[in-house]
Amino acid sequence: MNCALNIHVKTIHIYTTDKKIIHKTSKPLAVITLISDLGNKDFYVASVKAAIYAQAPDARIVDISHHVKPFDIYEAAFLLRSVWMQFPIGSVHVIGINAELTPQQPHLLVHCMGHYFIGADNGVFGQLFDEPVEDVYQIELPQGNDWVFPLKGVFATAAAYLSKGGNPEMLGRRVSEYKKTMKMLPTIEQDQIIGKVIHIDHYGNVYTSITQPVFEQERRGRSYNIVLNRSRWNIRKISRYFHDVPEGERLAMWASNGHLLIASNGGVTGHGSGASDLFGLEKGSAIRIEFYGNSSSQNDL
Repeated sequence: MNCALNIHVKTIHIYTTDKKIIHKTSKPLAVITLISDLGNKDFYVASVKAAIYAQAPDARIVDISHHVKPFDIYEAAFLLRSVWMQFPIGSVHVIGINAELTPQQPHLLVHCMGHYFIGADNGVFGQLFDEPVEDVYQIELPQGNDWVFPLKGVFATAAAYLSKGGNPEMLGRRVSEYKKTMKMLPTIEQDQIIGKVIHIDHYGNVYTSITQPVFEQERRGRSYNIVLNRSRWNIRKISRYFHDVPEGERLAMWASNGHLLIASNGGVTGHGSGASDLFGLEKGSAIRIEFYGNSSSQNDL
């Protein structure tokens, strides 16, 4: 297969009655997003972007995060799940987590709801999607000497090509599926939901695996108590805004991605006032919601 994947961007001309061009515009390239564990200390992210720009000079690149914990497909999937549907249809999402090509871990292109996802078949796709996807391709581009760094070689080439409207079938062959992995879902028990901390942002805010639909389904109008890692810490009300509680006070709220968020109003990690510091929470810590009473007794939401 020839790896020189060239495609012209669609150009629209507007003519006067005497056939003179008075306006010329090009269809913008699709957005390319990047998420990785590369960090920003080294030149790695810049080299990936340079490879994309070399093949698509007008590319529009958005960094989701480059501070995913090394090799943590669960954190990468959580961050990407939180935002990918907000990007325009046709966007290309490049996942740079544990991206090395092996016989057991091929490089895949997944097409879902009009978006393209490029990454290694290491389980991350199994964390991303709840519904069946449209198409899955195993990327089969020739491996050159410069492609020992998959993000810069294979992934950048595929992303640049797709951003210009390229045909995904030119990148490889269709396959039936990707590797499935167990999702980090809360445990439902009698009169309680047991979740875990799945992400801590740079403010020290704590994201849990408990989502609002699960909470409402199990609550059934009853009162509740949110119990944090240390039994002496609890929250009896889910707030709408940070400022619903005094500065420095603990709170729970539904984050924009639908997950239960534990926070401290105005708290910042590293200064002793972020929720993760205050309540001794870390990834994997248990968060429990206990229900009590009947449908007529409700917390003041």
